[in-house]
Amino acid sequence: MADEPGSAADPNLGKVVVTQAELEARIAELGEQLTADYEGRAPLLVGVLKGAFVFMSDLARAIRLPLEFDFMAVSSYGSATKTSGVVRIVKDLDLDLTGRHVLLVEDIVDSGLTLSYLRRNLAARGPATLEVCALLVKDGLQRSDPELRYVGFTIPPEFVVGYGLDVAERYRNLPYVCAYVGDTGTGTLQG
Repeated sequence: MADEPGSAADPNLGKVVVTQAELEARIAELGEQLTADYEGRAPLLVGVLKGAFVFMSDLARAIRLPLEFDFMAVSSYGSATKTSGVVRIVKDLDLDLTGRHVLLVEDIVDSGLTLSYLRRNLAARGPATLEVCALLVKDGLQRSDPELRYVGFTIPPEFVVGYGLDVAERYRNLPYVCAYVGDTGTGTLQG
């Protein structure tokens, strides 16, 4: 895979939306903010698989507090690149949330429907607090204000890959976020 998007090696990759340096700097800032906000508490980071695993890993190392981790996997896209709006839990949490300070770590907020579902589901499990930290929020696509306390970047409403985000399980390992300009095989692209 080429280092630069849009190169002859991979014409499916478009312009860089968030650079590696921007990711590193913003995650350091989020880590400092979370360290201050959760001082005296041990937050439980809940990662939404698979997309959030890279972000959550870097974010966890930037938080200077004792942490615990758990993961859940949900499906709202299937093989499409636009959310269906129907969310199903593919892998549920292993830990009890009762009385815990839960930080839900999301890779990207698109329509906000999946996030809304996850918030309701997790809130029903009795955490002491429940906040969301989203790496990316697509500008103007949310059907209601998602009330996000921690946001990495607001990006244009286009389909992106890299830094955990994929198309057909590819490109998660890119160290930056870039537009995907190739054909997904579904005939539709997000955005």
